Amino acid sequence: MQYHVLTTERCNLQCTYCGGTRELPGVPLDLSYDITELSRFISRDLDAVVGFYGGKPLLALERIYDIMDHVPAVAFTLQTNGTLLRELRTEYLLRFHSILVSLDGPREVTDASRGEGTYDLVMSNVRDMKERGFKGDLIARMAFSDQGDIHRDVTHLLQTFDHVHWQLDVFWTDLEARGDVKGWLDRYDRGMDRLVNDFASAMERGKVLGITPFIPLMRTLLSGEPHQLWCGSGTDSFAIMTSGEIEACPIAPELRTFHLGHISSCSPEDVKGAMSVGPPCTDCDILWVCGGRCLFSNRTMGWGREWFDRVCLTTRRMIEALEQLAPRARELIRDGTLPIDAFAHPDINNGCEIIP
Repeated sequence: MQYHVLTTERCNLQCTYCGGTRELPGVPLDLSYDITELSRFISRDLDAVVGFYGGKPLLALERIYDIMDHVPAVAFTLQTNGTLLRELRTEYLLRFHSILVSLDGPREVTDASRGEGTYDLVMSNVRDMKERGFKGDLIARMAFSDQGDIHRDVTHLLQTFDHVHWQLDVFWTDLEARGDVKGWLDRYDRGMDRLVNDFASAMERGKVLGITPFIPLMRTLLSGEPHQLWCGSGTDSFAIMTSGEIEACPIAPELRTFHLGHISSCSPEDVKGAMSVGPPCTDCDILWVCGGRCLFSNRTMGWGREWFDRVCLTTRRMIEALEQLAPRARELIRDGTLPIDAFAHPDINNGCEIIP
């Protein structure tokens, strides 16, 4: 299973969509449990993937080093805003399977949400990582907000990163303050069509573009094998908060809806499969591909059912567009243009939710 280990709730940025450091009742800003407790808990899962999360996990570097040295895992991943990557010691940097770096697109888009100078600092740190020999999966993790252009932004980041993943800025921001959300989603859908066209053109050349949402969805469409909630929240992916509390999803620990226990009194088997999406997702004809999109939004309906359905329409359109490519993908694999494992990414749950 996969575990988001929050090393701190502190953050050194104040991005427009999350606001920076979270001070929540009952959630310490810094790790308050003993690492031996975490080691004992995770050692009972022989296939554990540990992903460092926050807050800003690199503000607690010594905790990260301690966990990597003493907690058994088949792989370690990191989600970071990238501003402190240069401080990560090389011996630990090179042990990461995947590093997800938060960038929203070109300089003007990233800096508009994350602060002036953020883009240049992060890109400099990414170059430094490569120069120090990092060979793992380097993923740009976008938050797609009002100023975004999905085609432009993804295309830009693919010039530097192995893969690009994104989340739509929906349900956790104030709908009333957003302006023309319908127009924004319409523009997103049009940009998505352009990305699918680029993906199709690349396939003809024997190349699979590193567009994270497309690749595993295409694998599912080709195999016909149903998939559960892609992020795994509540099923085989969990958040271990700074207090040691276990949550199905790290996004809202203040909502006891997602609380499952504590590492001192639970085992991985106790929480495995504890929570899943319900209606309307379970009544949907494309659930077998989509998996339910988001446990948090399914349980909370933050913007109400009408907007829930409109956001899910973006997923339907993406899946239907990829479905049109599936027959040609089969042909390209059959004639050897694409390798048989062309759509094998990701090989572990690396923290990408897959469905935006």
